[in-house]
Amino acid sequence: MSWEENVRKVIPYTPGEQPKIKNIIKLNTNENPYPPAPAVEEALRNMDADAFRKYPDPGCSRLVNAIADFYKVDKDNVFVGVGSDDVLSMAFLTFFNSNKPVLFPDITYSFYDVWAQLYRIPYEQIPLKSDFTIEPSDYFRENGGIVIANPNAPTGVELSLSAIEEIVKRNPDVVVIVDEAYVDFGGESALPLIDKYDNLLVVQTFSKSRSMAGMRIGYAFGSKKLIGYLSDAKFSFNSYTMNMPSLELGALAIEDRDYFEKTRSMIIKTRERTKEELSKLGFVFADSKTNFIFAMHPDRPGKELFEYLRQHDIIVRRFDLPRISEYLRISIGTDEEMDTLISVLKEII
Repeated sequence: MSWEENVRKVIPYTPGEQPKIKNIIKLNTNENPYPPAPAVEEALRNMDADAFRKYPDPGCSRLVNAIADFYKVDKDNVFVGVGSDDVLSMAFLTFFNSNKPVLFPDITYSFYDVWAQLYRIPYEQIPLKSDFTIEPSDYFRENGGIVIANPNAPTGVELSLSAIEEIVKRNPDVVVIVDEAYVDFGGESALPLIDKYDNLLVVQTFSKSRSMAGMRIGYAFGSKKLIGYLSDAKFSFNSYTMNMPSLELGALAIEDRDYFEKTRSMIIKTRERTKEELSKLGFVFADSKTNFIFAMHPDRPGKELFEYLRQHDIIVRRFDLPRISEYLRISIGTDEEMDTLISVLKEII
């Protein structure tokens, strides 16, 4: 018998490329093109390095309180983690513990099936409709839990809040996770529903609309009971999951509401203008409620467009998977970056 027979084998998630070369227009990982709130940079310059010799606050009180204040919820309804990936992973581990399959779409965030495989959770991927929308009734059946990214990635399509509520209402015996990584760019959050349904977990992140992907800060909202179970699992895994700079800088970022509103409005405006320009070139795409556009051209293969853009120092994301291999996921950059993208596409279309 080999020791490898007892290894927990899994095919890992593949993150977007982080190129090391300079002067690249990077539109492949849905990062925010603008810097974090000004107070973040100031605090970073003045941070006391001597404090790093001590463990951070395990309860993450400064950050939790800032999030609770911003969203007008009780601190007992807030959970934080090392990016929304950490929060989601811990939620999978905590709540999906039956022999019934967890349900999520076939085209969605590709980390979901990785976590399910890692934790030996049975799962079933429910096909999206041909227009990339979810059919809510597909989730009105026995299951071990439900995960829905809303707006969805990589499609950018939003499911209405009423449909989300109907799914939660029809599944009172399992936890329903709504992954809202992109909700700040035009979606409607399910946060108001946590007071009505104690089996709902709403997950968000600082990586997109808060310009802090490099700090790894994620958070979730749920009933006090739900958050309590999640916290118990977290502290059984690692008591000090978040570092001191993330806790301090994250709180400062979320406290600057004006800067948040300004930058997300700029991204939405650029996205809408880019939609118009892509449409003029013949691209087709669903109406995105995110900081990216998931587009394809009926006359040009996705791989050809992907490679052509790369030759011109523009990186977008392409998934070589069934149903979506002809699509490009194009993150929204600055106006200047998107103008360059359109100019280069005009040369090949």
